[in-house]
Parts: sequence; structure tokens; C-alpha cells
Amino acid sequence: MTIKGILFDLYGTLIDIETDESMEEIYRAIAHYLTFHGINLHRWGVRERYYQIMTQQKEARAEQYPEIDVEGIWNTLLRQEGVDSAPTRRRLARVLAQLYRGISRKRLQLYPDVKRTLDELRPACRLALVSDAQPCFALPEIRTVGLAGYFKPIVISARYGFRKPDGRLFEKALAMMKLTPAEVIYVGNDMFRDIHGAQQLGIRSIFVDSNQGAKSHADTRPDFVAAGFHEVSRAVIELGRGMK
Repeated sequence: MTIKGILFDLYGTLIDIETDESMEEIYRAIAHYLTFHGINLHRWGVRERYYQIMTQQKEARAEQYPEIDVEGIWNTLLRQEGVDSAPTRRRLARVLAQLYRGISRKRLQLYPDVKRTLDELRPACRLALVSDAQPCFALPEIRTVGLAGYFKPIVISARYGFRKPDGRLFEKALAMMKLTPAEVIYVGNDMFRDIHGAQQLGIRSIFVDSNQGAKSHADTRPDFVAAGFHEVSRAVIELGRGMK
């Protein structure tokens, strides 16, 4: 059987990102911005409310691996502060979420050889994303680094309320692509969330050893270990031979 699809993780695999959500500047800027909308909170009050609502959201999901919805967190805070118009709340919640991300983000770039490798692979295979991420962050950041148009489908955990290694995320991608686990390979940088998650469904895997992610997980061994993204094409060829 030939490889028909390659599923990728995003952050730590394709995109090298660094964020710092502990920065005081995030909460000060958001507190100041909220005053333009009639909401007066101290920056540490903003931070406390954000994490309080996040915790409540996770508990309400009742998932083994719950995923947060950052726009939903800000939407809840705005509703609690008396912003009654739902369309206004949704628009403002997205602004706050992206402001939070923009201030906290310290680095955003592709890993070496990512675009060259994807360009090599996509004539022969369909490419998709299965990522623990927020749509309001991931989709603009994909465009920013020049990867718009490479992946279909794009399965993002925040849309569903659970995250990898939950096998349902992989299953959603397979269903959209109308492919079976035996017809695809998963490429990721985290041995638990990516490799273990994919292997639960019988999906072959390539572990990309990057500067992020868990390097090991009990009883989990990828089908190929790539020292960098430049080795992914060779890994796909080798695994493809083994699948025939």
C-alpha cells in the first residue's frame, strides 16, 4: 500500500515558536485596552480572571486531555463584565486573544528546510495538519510564515475541546481525507502527544527531534527518527518502501 497522506504537527515540528505568558506586559496592555470599552480591571485582576475561567473551562469539558478555547475565555470575561451584545463580545474576544498572543510571542519562524521539504512531498501526497492549537493563533501564523495553502484539512484541537494524544483528532483528519491509518504517516516532535497518539490508531510515525516536545514516552518508538526536518523526505521514502 502506498502513502496517500502525510499528517503534520504544527508547533515544534514546522514552526519554531517561543511564547511567555507570564509577562506582566500582556495583562497591563489588555487592562488598558479594556478601559476603552468601559471595563476597569487591574492587570493582575485580568490575569487572575483569565486563569480562573480557563480552569473552569477545562473542568467543564470533562475530557482526559482537555483543550482550552482562548476566545471563549475572553468571551466569558467580557460577558461577566457586562458586554451584552454577543457579536460585540465575539469580535472583542478575538482582539483580546490575539493581543495576548502578540505580546507573549517572542519568536515565530519556520524550522530549516520546512518549505523545501513540503514542496518535495506535496506533488506525491496529500498534506494535512493535526495540531494542538487555537484557530485565532494558528491560522494567521501559518500565513505569516508562508505555509498557507499547503494543508487540507487543518484539524485544530481548540475547535473540539480535546487535544492530542486523543485519537479522535487524528480520526477527524482521516475522515475528512477519506483515508485509513495504513495509508498515512504522522510527523511530529512530541513522543507522547504526537507519536504515541498516532500509534494508538496504527498510524506510522516520524519523530522530528527539534528544540521542543517530549523526547521519550514509555513503550513508544517512532518508525523513523529525523534529526531535523531535512530528513523527513528520506523518512517518507523509506517508510513508503516498507508499506508496499
